[in-house]
Amino acid sequence: MRPRVTAVSITEAIADDLRNRLLEGEFSPGAVFPETTVAEMYDVARPTARVAIERVVSEGLLERHPHRPARVPALGVEDVRDIYRSRIFVESEVLRSLAREGTVPAEAERANADIAATIAKGGSPLEIVEPDMRFHTSLVDAVGSARMSKIYESLANEVRACMLQVQGRNLLVSEHIHAEHALILQRIAENDPDGVAAVLDDHLTRARDRLSAVLAGGD
Repeated sequence: MRPRVTAVSITEAIADDLRNRLLEGEFSPGAVFPETTVAEMYDVARPTARVAIERVVSEGLLERHPHRPARVPALGVEDVRDIYRSRIFVESEVLRSLAREGTVPAEAERANADIAATIAKGGSPLEIVEPDMRFHTSLVDAVGSARMSKIYESLANEVRACMLQVQGRNLLVSEHIHAEHALILQRIAENDPDGVAAVLDDHLTRARDRLSAVLAGGD
């Protein structure tokens, strides 16, 4: 049987590249993306650039207002607080459920091992973002609820945007992130719903408070 090959349009390819570059933190909050600039960047017609931009806007990685070019969202203090509040609501119940079953997801263990490997090789704090996202996403997915995973997926881009700012500003120590992840997995294995929820709350609240303080100070 021949392998299936999925054709990717120019528009999709541009949107994919923009998405990846945004998620890697290449562009600072507030950076603008005029259609003409994107068209020149990828050597395509302006209408093609417009469609690609709109696709990324629909995912929340760019924002666009009438008669203004698309731009990288600049998260404010209230945005950050709301994103972390939403995360705590969702992830706390997820971890309580996993702890009641004593189910430690293998993918979460692998993601945390990747964080340890990144630390060991002297990787930058920004390199922690991808395995950190995998760690938390794998916990949500382990519940086995398609709707719960979809809810978390709807938060993913903004969650990653927060992580990029936290790690890009060196607001958290990578070793502490790894240790707190390990403690989360330990509490799950110990069938400790309240304990794992408390660890998660400390873990996310610390990141929220430090990023909020920096944004409030205009740093």
